[in-house]
Amino acid sequence: MVTIRLARGGAKARPFYHIVVADSRDKRDGNHIERLGFFNPHAVEHEEGFRMDNARYTYWLSVGAKPSLRLKKLARQYEAKGSATAL
Repeated sequence: MVTIRLARGGAKARPFYHIVVADSRDKRDGNHIERLGFFNPHAVEHEEGFRMDNARYTYWLSVGAKPSLRLKKLARQYEAKGSATAL
């Protein structure tokens, strides 16, 4: 099954996440099919904290990919703020 989830990057105690489409059996930070955007939980005011390609996200949902619970929550949160932008 294909999932849309967060893959961790960044340094120790300073995480940075890529929003990726990957096979559910692959490792969290392993191979991925496509990168859709990023999430920076420690973004300060002048930095962008979340960006996702909405067109590709809807495409992957339409072909049966399942988003993780955390990603669903993030997408809803930033969509409400109007800050989920296309890449």
